[in-house]
Amino acid sequence: MANGVVNSMTFSEQLRARYRRGHPWQTLLALYEGDLPRLALAGFFYVVKSSPIWIVPILTAEVISIVGHPGPHALTQLLWAGGIIALVTLQNSPTHILYMRFLSQATRRMEVRLRSGLTQRLQHLSMHFYYRHDAGALGTKLLRDVEMIEQFTKQLFESIPGPIISILIAVIVTAVRVPAFLLFYLLTVPVALVLYQVMRRPLQRENESFRSEIESISGRLNEMLRMLPLTRAHGVEDEEIARLEQRLGRLRQAGLRLDGVGAVLGSSAWVVFRLFQALCLVVASYCAITHRLPIDVGMVVLLTGFFTNITEGVNQIINTLPILSKGFASIDSIGDLLEAEVGEDEADKPEVSEVRGAFTFRDVTFGYPYAERPALVDLNLTVRAGESLAFVGGSGSGKSTAINLIIGFLRPTFGALLLDGRDMRTIDLRSYRRHLAVVTQETLLFKGTIRENILYGVPPVEEGLFQAALRDANVAEFLADLPDGAETLIGENGARLSGGQKQRIA
Repeated sequence: MANGVVNSMTFSEQLRARYRRGHPWQTLLALYEGDLPRLALAGFFYVVKSSPIWIVPILTAEVISIVGHPGPHALTQLLWAGGIIALVTLQNSPTHILYMRFLSQATRRMEVRLRSGLTQRLQHLSMHFYYRHDAGALGTKLLRDVEMIEQFTKQLFESIPGPIISILIAVIVTAVRVPAFLLFYLLTVPVALVLYQVMRRPLQRENESFRSEIESISGRLNEMLRMLPLTRAHGVEDEEIARLEQRLGRLRQAGLRLDGVGAVLGSSAWVVFRLFQALCLVVASYCAITHRLPIDVGMVVLLTGFFTNITEGVNQIINTLPILSKGFASIDSIGDLLEAEVGEDEADKPEVSEVRGAFTFRDVTFGYPYAERPALVDLNLTVRAGESLAFVGGSGSGKSTAINLIIGFLRPTFGALLLDGRDMRTIDLRSYRRHLAVVTQETLLFKGTIRENILYGVPPVEEGLFQAALRDANVAEFLADLPDGAETLIGENGARLSGGQKQRIA
């Protein structure tokens, strides 16, 4: 029975059930559930295709040793070494194609499933969630963050397994041939750990700042496109360009800070590890000349090559940290959607096949989370089937709120709303809405203060003229009830205002 329940869950529900903020690896595994075999095959072919990186140095050292101390079978040994080098080099092309095929199949499938799952999630979130978030920022989560997770996965395969395998083979071969030299390799470990600890928090902080600016500018672009007719009508294209360029400037600064942190990390690691490589060459050569260790010319080349592989591998992993940090930030970003409150859970609720149109408000009270007082208080009203009714009242009196309760966009904070005698909390609202015809109020407002919206497209005016405009449009009567008066932020497209208030401001 439990398995049946799990299998019936949508991908969005499964991902939400397994998502844990602060545990990005767990979420990443959940994203690729069902595709792990493909990722395993991609990893296998990656190891095979990358084998020349660690096989060729070993064979090169053998060739140098053969040339330095040729034996009776030197030519045969050289031919075998050359043949193996040619073979492992030629296999790179077909195995790389197979590696990319399996990796691409897994990542592209994840990309489509995740976007589909987030779209499902967006359709089911509460209206309160949309009142608090910009549409552009939500679009960024759906597009940019999902793409970043896909690129993050590919970068993991390109930047992590290769260096780790190179390091392991270098350590194993050295442990077999010159175990005393392992002590020199250990010098890279504390250096890498110190660099990681020093740069981890700045990277995380700047990535979060950059992503926040991306979401902000996405919301502004969406708003600018929606307001193009009004912008053209007022002839304020230059003002719009200036406003957007200000946001772009903040995005540029956030990007420069992020790039700067990455540059410090990359350059510091490069300099330190190159110095270690030079030191390794000198130490290995000294041991060979003084016979302190059983090392010949070939082993000097091998040890130096291995140490180069180790330092470059560690350096590559360190340089990947900014990308990993972006990937983790994107996983946390989609978590905002996964953790948000679901507005309509219609599971196991009966569908509505017929609507007669009788509504009953029983002691209905409703308050918005951001408002200081409820929009409706103890409303009792009966509307008979077939009856026409108009709500009349001042702006902000709750007319639009009452309509949204009837549509099912909102639910009473207290009390009950009945449809044809049934509590609307017990019915499938999506099936109910198929019987509705809704004409919405449409206004053009942008995210900003009431003052900025009213004065949009006009030169600076005196305060007296502004106050007169407020009175003439009947805005002043509800302005006193808002927390910051004319400086109140109204949200994208005036989401924090009632329909009548938006019309008066517009």
